[in-house]
Amino acid sequence: MTREYTSIDRPDDVRLSKLASLREAGIHPYPNDFRPTATIEEIADPPRRWKAGIEAAGADRWPAERDAYNDREDKDDVAVCGRVMSRRDFGKGVFLTIQDGTGRIQILAGKRNLPAESTPEGGLGFTFLKKTLDTGDFIGARGHLFFTRTGELTVQVRQVVLLSKSLRPLPEKWHGLQDIETRYRQRYVDLIVNPDARAVFRKRSAVIQTIRRFLDERGFLEVETPMLHSVASGAAARPFVTHHNALDMDLYLRVAPELYLKRLVVGGFERVYEINRSFRNEGLSRRHNPEFTMLEFYWAYATHVDLMDLTETMVREVARTVCGTPVLTYQGATIDLEAPWQVLQLKEAIVDAGGLDQHAIEDRDALAHVLEKTEVPLTGSESLGKLQTLVFEELVEPGLIQPTFVTGFPVEVSPLARKNDRDPTIVDRFELFIAGREIANAFSELNDPQDQRERFIAQLAARESGDEEALPYDADYIRALQHGMPPAAGEGIGIDRLVMLLVDAASIRDVILFPQMRREAE
Repeated sequence: MTREYTSIDRPDDVRLSKLASLREAGIHPYPNDFRPTATIEEIADPPRRWKAGIEAAGADRWPAERDAYNDREDKDDVAVCGRVMSRRDFGKGVFLTIQDGTGRIQILAGKRNLPAESTPEGGLGFTFLKKTLDTGDFIGARGHLFFTRTGELTVQVRQVVLLSKSLRPLPEKWHGLQDIETRYRQRYVDLIVNPDARAVFRKRSAVIQTIRRFLDERGFLEVETPMLHSVASGAAARPFVTHHNALDMDLYLRVAPELYLKRLVVGGFERVYEINRSFRNEGLSRRHNPEFTMLEFYWAYATHVDLMDLTETMVREVARTVCGTPVLTYQGATIDLEAPWQVLQLKEAIVDAGGLDQHAIEDRDALAHVLEKTEVPLTGSESLGKLQTLVFEELVEPGLIQPTFVTGFPVEVSPLARKNDRDPTIVDRFELFIAGREIANAFSELNDPQDQRERFIAQLAARESGDEEALPYDADYIRALQHGMPPAAGEGIGIDRLVMLLVDAASIRDVILFPQMRREAE
């Protein structure tokens, strides 16, 4: 069945006509038999560095040295491949700028150097090239290097081969687009024309590589755990639900790998980590995407205090490696990762920042009144600890610009964390905040199977009272704990938010290659 093009996938009519002309002339518009001798950067870097050295030695030397370079008899034959980013016609010559994954270079297609006619073997003839070649097309070009009078390194080509015909024009003024969502929806075009976008995702890759190296060097083992869970547990979040036909059972995309990683600690892997994709069926915002990347790691015979030291060292090392400095600028604010990081108690922070006294933070009605003024929706069934946490999120969290560990979270909002020995109403847990947002969550793990079972039962009661994010009961995890888990600490770090900080991105969509978007109308 033939389907008409939609408004989304309709190609450019003029380019379709050029494609037809190529086929009629016997030119394959999508061949795969041309190979570059090297990348553009590898080809262009030596002569460009040579030119810079000549100019540094004295500007008056350059014209003579340029002429000697251009007149040399032993010209190297080079072959480059890339996308045509611009073209300028000058009668008997066409200047093209092409781009590959490493850089750009100019090529000169001259009438006297190219064949008169186009052939599959010889490539595009000069006249046919001028008629059919567009920006966006991929080409292969063979020739030798020279410098123009303006000092631009250029390939004087004797053969141009079309490698892929582009059926859509590139945007002429991409940076001027008002609809920023187009950049996210058509990331492939964003990457073509926006070098800053490519730089962001290269830095993202460097962040992950540095984290892997950091943990590997400290004896952590990278593992993979399931993405389809029979029980949606590991974090307080609403899951995505799917159905396995062969087993005739509902499954959930993981909201966190936590309970599987702790099962591995039970099994004897005492230092494990996973850089994982997790999914939460929640809203979209500048800080949230339903599919996101998280580092989660577990360390036997360690506490949440040990993880504070490890986290501070790791984040600082990542910043130095990726950004060259631990002092960053994020959305106009200077973030100093080098200075000792602050540690705050949650209740004390509420008193200091929220203007509440010690009695008010223990009063459900007083806390609910504060939240009503900030228009936070409440069901009326929230526990005291839940209300304290909500007040903290509203009044304190946005002001935590410099790196800050917040500890002393209520036990009601920490169903998988170990209770504090001195105060059983709180747990041994911290959250790390930088630039007013949560970056990491960590705690000393609850390894008492009876306590964990009681917490799960309490979560079931909360779920029945309307808390859709309360954890379900995971019987197999209780069984695992009954075999014995050593004392341990674990942590999750949001990779997307960490990258946002390091590249000064205002939205999480700027650091995810293909963020989730609303369906586009056809």
